[in-house]
Amino acid sequence: MSVVLNALNCKCPNCKKGNIFNTRGSLLLFKIPKMSARCNECDFKFEREPGFFFGAMFVSYALAVAQMIASLIVFWYFIDLSPLRVFLIITLIAFLLGAVNYRISRSIWIYLFY
Repeated sequence: MSVVLNALNCKCPNCKKGNIFNTRGSLLLFKIPKMSARCNECDFKFEREPGFFFGAMFVSYALAVAQMIASLIVFWYFIDLSPLRVFLIITLIAFLLGAVNYRISRSIWIYLFY
């Protein structure tokens, strides 16, 4: 369970103390989070090879699809909103959670190969 929490908190997989990302990014300023090349605590290199994080794109896609399906079920079946409103809510949720998915998908990808 601690491995899952460390991955979700974007901690270094080697020492569990350092942060993977320098900045959190800003959705309103359209800035993506900045990732460290190495851990500040133990000097662990996060990117193993060029193009290593290409696979994190698939993890991000899976996270976004899961969030959209969960939103669809909640807002359409339980709250019983119209299809147009559900579509707009899902679009807003996907937009707002984009930066979060970016961080978590890269962290999960690092933990998969540690």
